[in-house]
Amino acid sequence: MNSFFNQADTPARGIARGIDRATFDAGLRSHMLRVYNFMGLGLALTGAVALAVANIPALFNLIFGTPLAFVAMLAPLGFLFFFSAKLHSATASSVQTMFWVFCGLMGLSMASIFVAFAGADVARAFFITGAMFGATSLWGYTTRRDLTGMGAFMMMGVLGLVIAGLVNLFLQSSALQWAVSVASVFIFTGLTAWDTQRIKEQYAEGYGVEANTKLAVMGALSLYLNFINLFQAILALTGRRE
Repeated sequence: MNSFFNQADTPARGIARGIDRATFDAGLRSHMLRVYNFMGLGLALTGAVALAVANIPALFNLIFGTPLAFVAMLAPLGFLFFFSAKLHSATASSVQTMFWVFCGLMGLSMASIFVAFAGADVARAFFITGAMFGATSLWGYTTRRDLTGMGAFMMMGVLGLVIAGLVNLFLQSSALQWAVSVASVFIFTGLTAWDTQRIKEQYAEGYGVEANTKLAVMGALSLYLNFINLFQAILALTGRRE
């Protein structure tokens, strides 16, 4: 998904097309605001769906007390692949709709969190995640350092997390789970900075409204996934299962 827009289309190139610095900067700020708004609304939708399902015992037991639990947990991943496959051909409005559907499915899959952990633990993990995410994203936006190399390293780390998680399905090791959670905090914090810089550098006025809308939604999805994974790792480290 990150390759949808050419990495060569940087702010400098946008300005070279004849856009003055002030106009470009104003457009970039507006674009980043749209990205964060999409992300924030997506998180709100996920939280609302998760909380609603967790507080309706009949619905919760129907899903998580039956084999449907596996469907609920795997549905977001499957839909994410579908999202990626349809991205190039879909319109901006369709991409937005798919984003909302994905956030809703994530809420369904995360409903068990509100049952497994105390509300205070969930709230604390959320605010810690928000503070870390905000600070890291701000750094990624403002730093002049090229984070491309760090991003590639972090993506390799994600692959390592997936392998370790699959191994632990069989080992059921609490020590390995703790190590995975700690590594996840570092990896998804780093990815937040990298994705923020990447989203900023991909923006260009020359794309047009339709393409920039799709770019904003996909940027929001990248940051959303970083936030969700960071939140789950912090909750695993700081929360106590009931």
